[in-house]
Amino acid sequence: MTVTYEVRIWEVRRNQSSKAPSFEARWKAGIKSRSKTFRTKALAENFLSDLRQAARKGEAFDVATGLPLSMLAASEPSGPTFMQFAQSYVVSRWRGTAPRTRETEAYALLSLIPALVADVPDRPEDDELRQVLRNHVLLLEDRRETLTRVQTVALRWLEKASLPLADLQEARVVRIALDVISVTFDGKEAAANTVRRKRAILHHLLELAVEQKVFTINPLHEIKWKPPKAVNVVDPRTVINPAQAKQLLAAVPKVGRTRGVRLRALFACIYYAGLRPEEAADLRLKNCTLPETGWGQIILERARPQANKRWTNSGETHESRSLKHRAKKETREIPIPPVLVTILREHIDAYGTEDDGRLFRTTKGGSYSSSACSYVWQEARALVFTDEQVRSPLAARPYDLRHAALSLWLNAGVPATEVAKRAGHSVEVLHRVYAKCMEGQQERMNGKIGNALGE
Repeated sequence: MTVTYEVRIWEVRRNQSSKAPSFEARWKAGIKSRSKTFRTKALAENFLSDLRQAARKGEAFDVATGLPLSMLAASEPSGPTFMQFAQSYVVSRWRGTAPRTRETEAYALLSLIPALVADVPDRPEDDELRQVLRNHVLLLEDRRETLTRVQTVALRWLEKASLPLADLQEARVVRIALDVISVTFDGKEAAANTVRRKRAILHHLLELAVEQKVFTINPLHEIKWKPPKAVNVVDPRTVINPAQAKQLLAAVPKVGRTRGVRLRALFACIYYAGLRPEEAADLRLKNCTLPETGWGQIILERARPQANKRWTNSGETHESRSLKHRAKKETREIPIPPVLVTILREHIDAYGTEDDGRLFRTTKGGSYSSSACSYVWQEARALVFTDEQVRSPLAARPYDLRHAALSLWLNAGVPATEVAKRAGHSVEVLHRVYAKCMEGQQERMNGKIGNALGE
């Protein structure tokens, strides 16, 4: 423990950033300024009075906490530290959350836990702390990796330095949390959607603390802070037309020795049926009605998203689960055009199905990784597009095939309710996300306004 006898204490001041009345006690121990927020001015003045008495007695102050040693012994936290509570939060939600959700929550906590710590000497490197959290702390007990000597030291430091959860009642501490979720691990400005997701996870964690009576209200509600605006609409520059889609799908089989020819039908399902990539990955023969002529049908039952295997129930990177935003046994019916029926029939004739009925799998029976699909797609783009188009956002990802499909359906005059039903969206989300991809809307609206004006 590092101590100091250099102490400076200021008067209590009203906390202007808080919606509810609160008062801030401020002092300095060594070179670091401290503050603590109280509900009433009297409580804040009593706290500072205790600090002054300790300083007059010549008592040493702990540099890490800013408290005199007599108060430090009395203030040992009776509740959990932030790291302990975060760990229990992850474990309590494990059963009811999807692997990707578990991974997203852990990613947010990799930022928060190393930031919400006291100034304890011999801090390990941030990379070491995140590795310990990722591979040990934020996993179920039977999934945790055995720690090396260096990692054990890092964990012991985290256990010692992690702030008491109760400290998040202080505006200063909450602002530290908000600041750290606003940047990447290397200190750059984080994407707006990332910031909003991390803030939502912090909010949910603190709501659990309210539920467990650690806090009376969520401390985030006391802070004036606006998350950055996120883009929630499809960029029309990513949307390809039907001719371009056909060219790209024709180019896919030319990529690689086996990947391209096996992935063509999967990409075709994303474009012609509007499937999400993870839905196409779990498509099975029993889900398909493929007549020799005319339209067919796909009845989706499950999806096969990819996640790091440490977060999946099976320990595999791909895991079959229920459809997004759907109950466990709920299905989705999608009529499919003759061109896709033909492509799927050809694919089944050439490659058959896996033992579990899956249409799309590697030569060894596994699922194609997102990186493998992306590689094939980028190579196909290079075969079809000009250099300028390759550098543009035009169909930059396989997922953009789905955007192109839904935009095509809407512009063809298919009612939004039907498009939403086939896509697995709500109508409200459909209108909001694809608002900029509706061709001719502006001209029609201008005409209506002109007629109203008598022009």
